[in-house]
Amino acid sequence: MKIIVLSIEQVEPAVLEQVQENLTKIFLHVKFVTLKGFTTVPQEAYNSERKQYISSFLLSLLRDYLEKTDADKILGITTVDLYAPPLNFVFGEAELNGELAIISLCRFHQEFYGKPADQTLFLERTLKEATHEIGHTFGLTHCSDPFCVMFFSNSILDVDRKCPDFCQECLKRVHTLLSH
Repeated sequence: MKIIVLSIEQVEPAVLEQVQENLTKIFLHVKFVTLKGFTTVPQEAYNSERKQYISSFLLSLLRDYLEKTDADKILGITTVDLYAPPLNFVFGEAELNGELAIISLCRFHQEFYGKPADQTLFLERTLKEATHEIGHTFGLTHCSDPFCVMFFSNSILDVDRKCPDFCQECLKRVHTLLSH
């Protein structure tokens, strides 16, 4: 199985490398390849009233991109703020048991909350949500364990509370899903 990690907008190469390295350790026997994708997000995805981009529009662009490759799945990583109606924002979105996932780095920065930069915390948040969204593409739903990486994050505090790994139950499901 091959999954593309695709940069959308100006994602730092070091962040992409960290995501690829982390996902390779978690999803054994899956090959992750990082590619530079779109340099700008299409204006059609932008909602000027909200000052955000609709995540489902970006997922549709990822489908077009995926169809031109030999990969099985794609994880888009963007710097723009995303939302999915009726939610105020989303850290990411994925097709359940599908091929497409996207995460936004916008709200992972401490500066977004008026706090000093913290690169370590930023990377931890990014890796958790990348794992979470890829987990959805393998069929994992939200977990009731608030420390599991598959727990639904309604705020950045939820992201920070989660562990970077699956709980034992979700880990079993991942191994079962990947062994087929």
